[in-house]
Amino acid sequence: MIGVGGGQAAGPRGLIQEMGGHEKATIQGHVLRRLFAFVVPYWKRLVLALVLMLVTTGSGLLVPYFTRAIIDVNIAQLDTAGLGRNVVLLGLALLLTYGAASGQSFLLSVLGQRVLFDLRAKLFAHLQQLSVAYHDRHIVGVTVSRVMNDVVVINNLLSEGIVTLVGDTVLLGGIVGIMLVMEARLALITFAVIPIMVLATVLFSRRARVAFRETRESVATLVGSLAENIGGMRVIQSYAQEEKSQRQFQRSNQENREAHVRAVSLSFVFMPTMDFLGVLATAIVLVAGGLMAIRGSVTIGVIVAFMSYVGRFFLPIREISQLFTTLQSASAGGERVLELLDTVPAVVDADDAIAAGPLKGRVDFVDVGFSYLHNVEVLKGVSLSARPGETIAIVGPTGAGKSTITNLLCRFYEASSGDLLIDGRNIREYTAASLHKQMGYVSQDPILFPGTIAENIRYGKPEATQSEVEAAARASEAHPFISNLSNGYETAIYEGGVNLSVGQRQLLSIARAMLVDPRLLIMDEATSSVDTVTESLIQRALDQLLRDRTAFVIAHRLTTVQNADRIYVIDHGEIVEQGTHRELMSGATRYRGLYEKQFVDEAGEA
Repeated sequence: MIGVGGGQAAGPRGLIQEMGGHEKATIQGHVLRRLFAFVVPYWKRLVLALVLMLVTTGSGLLVPYFTRAIIDVNIAQLDTAGLGRNVVLLGLALLLTYGAASGQSFLLSVLGQRVLFDLRAKLFAHLQQLSVAYHDRHIVGVTVSRVMNDVVVINNLLSEGIVTLVGDTVLLGGIVGIMLVMEARLALITFAVIPIMVLATVLFSRRARVAFRETRESVATLVGSLAENIGGMRVIQSYAQEEKSQRQFQRSNQENREAHVRAVSLSFVFMPTMDFLGVLATAIVLVAGGLMAIRGSVTIGVIVAFMSYVGRFFLPIREISQLFTTLQSASAGGERVLELLDTVPAVVDADDAIAAGPLKGRVDFVDVGFSYLHNVEVLKGVSLSARPGETIAIVGPTGAGKSTITNLLCRFYEASSGDLLIDGRNIREYTAASLHKQMGYVSQDPILFPGTIAENIRYGKPEATQSEVEAAARASEAHPFISNLSNGYETAIYEGGVNLSVGQRQLLSIARAMLVDPRLLIMDEATSSVDTVTESLIQRALDQLLRDRTAFVIAHRLTTVQNADRIYVIDHGEIVEQGTHRELMSGATRYRGLYEKQFVDEAGEA
C-alpha cells in the first residue's frame, strides 16, 4: 500500500520544479511524448493533414514565383500568351492552396475532438478507479479544472501544433531556398535580422515557461474556489458571509488575472518585436534591392517577389512563436494531467483476487488498526463479528472511529493492520467491484443525482422494471409521497435533490438500497437529520430493509438500535463494550450513560 489516503505519485510537475533548465526541457519533452500517445490511434488522419499542409505550403510558395515571372518576363517582354498562361497557373496555385488548407483544417478539427474525447474519458475512468481517500483530500474544482481546462490547451497542441510546426518549418526552408536561388546576395542581407529574432525567442521562452505554469495553477485555484463557494452557498447565505466569500474569491480571481497578465505581457512584447523585425527586413529589401536594381543587378520582379517572401517568412516565425506559447501552456497543463493519471489508487485489487460469489454475510474484524495519517491511529486493534443476517450497531461519541469501520468494510480504505474477513476470506482476496455489487449503503446525507425519481431508485439496478421500482418504493415507505407529486415517479430531481426534503431523500436512498437486495448493508446515521415523524417512517422502512441480511448500523439516536443483535461501543478507536441493549443497560456501562444522557436531552428539548 502506497500510503493511506492518497496513493500520490511524485508526478512530473514536482520533478520539473526541482530541476534546472536543461533537465526541465528533458522532462517537458517526456511529458509531451506521453501526451502524444493520445494522437497515435489517429495517425492516418494526422499524416493526411500533414500531406495537405505540405500541399498548402508548396502551392503558396509558387505564388510569388509566378508573380515575378509575370512582371519580369510577360509584362517586360509584352508576352500576352505567356501572361495568360502564368495568370492561370497563379490562379490554380491559389485554388490549390485554399482547398488544401480547408481540408487540413477540417481534419485537424475532427482529430482534435477525438483526442479531447479520449483524454477526458481516460481521466474520468481513472478518477473512478481512485479510492475515496483521493477524493476526500482533493478540492473538486481543481479536479474539474484538470479534466476540462487543462485538457483543452493540451488538445490545441497535440491536434494542431504538430502539423503547424512541420508546415511552418517546411515553409521557412522553402522560402530560404528560393530566396537564395533567386538572388543569394540580397537574401543574405535580408537574413541579417535572424540573430536578433533568435535572441528574442530564447529570452521569451525562458520567461514564458514559468509564466504559463503559473496561469494553469491559478486557473485551477480559481475554479476550485468557485466550486467550493457554490457548493456551500446555503451556509454562506445563512451566516451572512457573502462579503467574506466575495473577498476570498476576489483574491483567487486577482491572482489568476495577474498570472495571465504576466503571461500575456510577454506575448505583447514578443509579437511586436517579430513585427518590427518583419518591417526591418522589408526595409532592407527595399533599400538594398533598390540600390541593386539601380545598378542593374536585380530586376523589379525579383524585388517584388522578395518582398512577398519576406512577408511570408515572418508569418511562420510568428506562428511558431505562438505555438511555443501554446507549448508552454500545454506543458504546464500536461504536467497536472499526468500527475493525476500517475496517481496510484490507494485501494487496488490483488493480481489473484477473485470475484465474490453470493455472500452469506459473515463479517469479522480481527485486531484491525487504521491510520488516516501516519502515526495517528484512528482504530486500535478493533475486533468484532457479525453472523449472517445479524444487525450490528456501532455507537460512540463523535470522532470515535465509527464511520471508519464502515469505510473499511466498504473497502473505501485499506486496514493498516489486522484482518477484515468476509465469509472467512480476507477482504483483499475479493475484487472490490464484486463486493460492492452485493452491498447497500445508506448515508446520513443521501446523495441523489439529476434525473427522475425512478432513475434514482433504479441507480444500482438499471435493468429494473417499473413494477420493481414501485415495489421498492412501497417497501421503503416512499410510495405515498411520490404518488402525491404531480409527475409521480417521473418527477425531475434537481442537483443534490434540493427540491425534496431530507426525509424524502432518505426514503429514496433506502428504496435504492432495497432494489439491489444487498447481502451486506451499511447505514451511517440514517435517521440523525430528520424529525421524529419522518424518523418513524424511515425506521419502518429500515425494519424492512434489515430483514434477512447482515447490517452494520452507525447510530446517533440510540433508540433506533435497541433491537440490534449486538451493540459495540467504540471510544478513541477501541471497542470498550459490547452486548445487546438489555445487557448493556443492566449495569453502569458507558452505553447506559450515553443512552440516559440522550434521553434526558431529548426530554428537555420536548
